[in-house]
Amino acid sequence: MANNNKNTYNTIIIGSGCAGYNAADWLHDLGTTDIAIVTEGINKGTSRNTGSDKQTYYKLTIAGNEPDSVHEMATTLYEGGSVHGDTAMVEAACSVKSFMKLVNLGLPFPTNRYGAFVGYKTDHDPRQRATSCGPLTSKLMTEALERSVKAKAIPILDDCTVVKLLVKENKIYGLVYYNPKQGLCELYAQHIILATGGPAGVYADTVFPISQTGGTGLAIAAGAAACNLHQWQYGLASTDFRWNVSGTYQQVLPRYISVDDAGNEYEFLQEHLGTPDALNRVFLKGYQWPFDTQKINGSSQIDLLVAAEIKEKGRTVYMDFRRNPTGLSFNDLSAEAYDYLAKSEALFGTPIERLAKMNPKAIQLYKDNGIDLYHEPLKIAVCAQHCNGGIAVDTNWESSIKGLYVAGEAAGTFGVYRPGGSALNSTQVGSMRAAEHIAANSKQGSNSPAYDVAEKLPQPAVTYSHIPTAQANQAAIQEAMSHYAAYNRDISKMRKLYDDLCTHTTHFFQDNTISDDSQLPYLYKSYDQLLTRVAMLSAMILSAETCGSHGGALVNSAPPKSDMKFDKVITTSGSSSYYEPVRPLPESNDWFEKVWNQEA
Repeated sequence: MANNNKNTYNTIIIGSGCAGYNAADWLHDLGTTDIAIVTEGINKGTSRNTGSDKQTYYKLTIAGNEPDSVHEMATTLYEGGSVHGDTAMVEAACSVKSFMKLVNLGLPFPTNRYGAFVGYKTDHDPRQRATSCGPLTSKLMTEALERSVKAKAIPILDDCTVVKLLVKENKIYGLVYYNPKQGLCELYAQHIILATGGPAGVYADTVFPISQTGGTGLAIAAGAAACNLHQWQYGLASTDFRWNVSGTYQQVLPRYISVDDAGNEYEFLQEHLGTPDALNRVFLKGYQWPFDTQKINGSSQIDLLVAAEIKEKGRTVYMDFRRNPTGLSFNDLSAEAYDYLAKSEALFGTPIERLAKMNPKAIQLYKDNGIDLYHEPLKIAVCAQHCNGGIAVDTNWESSIKGLYVAGEAAGTFGVYRPGGSALNSTQVGSMRAAEHIAANSKQGSNSPAYDVAEKLPQPAVTYSHIPTAQANQAAIQEAMSHYAAYNRDISKMRKLYDDLCTHTTHFFQDNTISDDSQLPYLYKSYDQLLTRVAMLSAMILSAETCGSHGGALVNSAPPKSDMKFDKVITTSGSSSYYEPVRPLPESNDWFEKVWNQEA
């Protein structure tokens, strides 16, 4: 939609993914219609452009005879470690409400013949709470929510890169965006919802789509506290087309090969582990896809062996579905792997034939993106997949800045271990809670925000050059982050990188030259990511020095401690980090009449 001339709103939502669209849709339904969405590109975000073999949506169990409850689901989220109990309770309590909204918008989640939404078990899930629409669940969610938003004629300001949040006395009152046709422009609002996804550009090795950049640095620069920025999830992903190779891609037992510069192939997993052990660990990667330091002698050894082939031996690693791994015998598999393939009627053929039997959409997905798994291997690496930290929020998903809400992956609600698919639930619950809180408060006050029109964003002293340096500088920092501050962290190298980046922030616009104004959005985003990296490294160094290896971070190649307790979060303000205790899991023993009377 084209920009309009209006510059003051009750609420502005930044981002056009699952969380952003849902926030706008709920606000409108709740009667707060003086709103707008600002996005750097409607089609650019992670929600629309990522997935897996069958992308998971996590919710309360609502099928079968397996017992479950809101408190039990909240406990699962909370026991993932470094998770606030009150936000875990909200994500559990509101999961069915949020899920059913998507169902009513037409999402094709599978049901049995009685209409129950059947589930399956995902990683870090003791129940069968997971469901899926297939590889493109979040894309379908985004499209359905977008249709609803557009049907309500909610303004969408496209091609607008937000470069600053306007804050006065710790209260949000607007933002500044850059648009190629308008230059720098200001918008004013009483409330802003930041729904920009995770900080996708901080690493070189990443499964985030190239078009996704995030906006975590906006909130950091504005003074918002962050939470658990050191907690990331890494895993195997294809790199020519960025996609998670979890679930069925592993359970069909592909052949892992590395190729050197001379074209020689090596089945390196068998060389290190032997065939039965290698295949059983590959199978477990389907369930245990994220890299986990507790499993470095189990399924996560696959990640380390893949990384060693690439980074130490300089080889290229592929998953090959065309041929069986050398020495494959179904009878040598673990009972778990054998039974799974037997129940799936897939104890036959080659990996691609098994994949066609179990999940043909997983094959079609790659074909639609120019890769034919029937005729070519799939290039892979260990990549950043999800930021389990973000901007700190309360139970209404409001940040430490009044009026600034953060929803989706940009919010720091996930902790050390999160059940697969809980991120999609969080996009819907967090954005709904923010909308509900804004709508309730907006009814009590004016839609006109208090702002100071004299406080303008000065145009930074951008340096232009016919040999621009911004892109090369960004790439070098991304490589350094992937090498020293990803799944295998080096304390001394992180300290040096932190010092270098702190220095770099002071003269960023002088050191990073561009050729013309068309590169200004890239420059602003690079600065956003620089601030995010500084905050991340601050949290990572504190965690590495005090906790060592844990979760998805192997520190100085040392094994994790066996007695780790994650009853604290790391809070980061600017470039400084410190520990705070988690807020406890609340006991919910509400008496109906009491709650009823409070609502009346």
